Amino acid sequence: MKTEFPLSMLQVGQCAYVQRVEAEPAMSRRLFDLGLVHGTRVACVLRNTAGDLAAYSVRGAVIALRRVNTAGIMVSM
Repeated sequence: MKTEFPLSMLQVGQCAYVQRVEAEPAMSRRLFDLGLVHGTRVACVLRNTAGDLAAYSVRGAVIALRRVNTAGIMVSM
């Protein structure tokens, strides 16, 4: 069994695969529209010094998300 952890725990240079998204309906819809669905490969490419904002590579695009939004995106290696 793969260990799941929040996307916010992914370090710069690491990749993981989305397992599930746990968020309020409006945020879930936004994340799904950005391509964060089950099985999608996500790579952390940049994190600001405060650690609240990070950039992720998702399906060929780079998106920036706040820690509060990534806490409910469960991923595994």
